[in-house]
Amino acid sequence: KDEEEILGANGYRRINTDLNEGTGKNQVFIWYKKECGNRPVTRIQFSFNDSMKSVLADAWYELVDRDLNRGAGGDYVFLWYFCGSTEYDIPIVGLKVSKDAKEEPALLQDGWERLGCDLKRKAGGKFIYLWVKRKRLSYICEITATVNFSCDRYLFEQGYTRVDEDTNRGAGGKHVFLWYRRSTDMSKALTALNVSTSPREQAKLQASGFKMVCVDLSEGAGGNYVYTWYKKERCESQIQAMVLLINPDAWKEYQKAGINFVEKNLNEGNKGWKMCIAYK
Repeated sequence: KDEEEILGANGYRRINTDLNEGTGKNQVFIWYKKECGNRPVTRIQFSFNDSMKSVLADAWYELVDRDLNRGAGGDYVFLWYFCGSTEYDIPIVGLKVSKDAKEEPALLQDGWERLGCDLKRKAGGKFIYLWVKRKRLSYICEITATVNFSCDRYLFEQGYTRVDEDTNRGAGGKHVFLWYRRSTDMSKALTALNVSTSPREQAKLQASGFKMVCVDLSEGAGGNYVYTWYKKERCESQIQAMVLLINPDAWKEYQKAGINFVEKNLNEGNKGWKMCIAYK
C-alpha cells in the first residue's frame, strides 16, 4: 500500500490486474506514466535468468527492480524498458494484461502486440501476458533466432524485439529464442510464416517460395530439426503480429478466431514443452 501511494502521488497509473491473482501471495501490479516532453518507451523485454539480465543491462535497457513472481515461486521475472530512436522503434501508447487464453485473439485482432514472456513463468496457475499498443500501425519486417546469448546485444542495438520464451523449454539443450523487427513501411512486411520439422517439409516450403531462418529451434535437445520459415511477397496480407503459444488452451482459441495458426510443434521429437506459432 505504501508503494501504491507513492506511485499514485507521482503520476503513475495502475493496470488493475493482479499478476499473482489466485496464488494467495503478494499482490503484484504494473504501473506506468505518460508525460509530455519525455522520450517514449518503444520496447519492453523481460528476463528470467542472469544471462538475460546482463545482456539487457549492456544494451541500455532500464530495469524495473521488482520480481513479478514475488511470493509465488517460479522464475524471478523482471521487466525492462527501452526508449529507442531507430526506424524500428515505434512508441508504445497503451498497456494491457491478459490472464485467460480466451482474451488473447480479440486483443491481437484489435491491434495489440503480445509480449512473449509468461509473467508467472514456472509458478503454475494462469498464463499471464503483457500487451502493448503502438502509436502507429506497424508490421513485422524481419525475423531471426539465436542460440544462447552471444548475439543478443547486437540484435537489441539493431532494433529487434526478443520473444522472451525459450523454444527449448523443458527439452534441455541450448537456450533458443525467436526475434522480430517492426517497421511502419508496409512494403517491407513479411506476408507468411511457417515451420518445418523434417527434410521433406523443408523441401516443400522452399519450393513454395519460403526462406529459412538458419537456426534449429531445438538446438542441442535431440529430436527433429525444427526451423522457422518466412515469405515476403507483394500482396494485401502483411503480418502485423506473431505469438509463440505455450498454453494448449490458446491453440484452439486462436484457431477458432481464424488467426493464422502453424500447427507444428517446435519441440517435435523431444520431451520439451509443446509450442506453436500463430500470426495476424
